[in-house]
Amino acid sequence: MRAPLIVIEGLDRTGKTTQTLRLLSHLNNEGIKNHLIKFPERTTPIGELINQYLTNKRLELSDQSAHLLFSANRWEFQSEIVDLLIKNQTVVVLDRYVYSGVAYSSAKGLDFQWCLSPDIGMPKPDAVIFLQSRDSTATAKREGFGKERYEIESFQNKVRAQFEKFEKDSNWHNIYVDGKSIEQVEREIWEVAEQYITGVQDKLDRFQRKQ
Repeated sequence: MRAPLIVIEGLDRTGKTTQTLRLLSHLNNEGIKNHLIKFPERTTPIGELINQYLTNKRLELSDQSAHLLFSANRWEFQSEIVDLLIKNQTVVVLDRYVYSGVAYSSAKGLDFQWCLSPDIGMPKPDAVIFLQSRDSTATAKREGFGKERYEIESFQNKVRAQFEKFEKDSNWHNIYVDGKSIEQVEREIWEVAEQYITGVQDKLDRFQRKQ
């Protein structure tokens, strides 16, 4: 038995970070232990190299090398995620995960299945919440768009098409942000997350009382 693993995914500048923090606040208010990891996690040696790659467009890496770096960054935290879920019974919330790695790399022309393979063995999320906009130009208008390597509107449309390949997964949940307030999107995210968290939390509480 383990705590739930919840992933917040989305195109750039769709409000992932804001909504991830609001989900954590909601969990805190409910008295549920939680932990956030944001990928890429830029504080490790691999993460620092990724940060340079994303912010310095003069730094060139092959698409394959870049993809494997992002995967390696996730593997740096594999044991921590597992321990949090199983040993500490802590809900883990991820801001981006394997899905972003696959979508962004395959949007550059790499084989979709090849992009999936380096992350085989990483913990599988209970729920993936994908934030998107029906207006393909909406995110490009948001403050800060264009500062990093992949923040190009035409490329984001290609990434969106790759993300759509995951929609058949039973744990995948689309949430459209168009015309909605931050609070409205927050409520929709909680409606999805709650169905995974509440039931598991009840089981964990009963399990702990028996010990």
